[in-house]
Amino acid sequence: QVQLVESGGRLVQTGGSLSVSCAASGRTFSANTKGWFRQAPGKEREFVAAIRGSSTYYADSVKGRFTISRDVAKNTITLQMNSLKPEDTAVYYCAAADQYVLIVANGARYDYWGQGTQVTVSS
Repeated sequence: QVQLVESGGRLVQTGGSLSVSCAASGRTFSANTKGWFRQAPGKEREFVAAIRGSSTYYADSVKGRFTISRDVAKNTITLQMNSLKPEDTAVYYCAAADQYVLIVANGARYDYWGQGTQVTVSS
């Protein structure tokens, strides 16, 4: 079994930057696809970014502002968020899938999820 633990969420001002990380533990973590999703109060969970092999994917709302990366040696994935906006406020979840995920924005295709980390952007 694989456990994912997010960290780094906090309160930040509009226009600021923040990096959230996801550490994997358990059996050897060789998930093909890894992603970040978020859920704001009263809203459905939405796709933020994903990394699949050497390719990265982003939601239109964060493209150009967020960057997803991975550190294979440390078994972590990181989401660097710049130019943050109040609408980025949400609980951020990392997710991983053992198999190739064709549509990376489809959360149902991921096998493992973290518990989430709160990111709050003040206006």
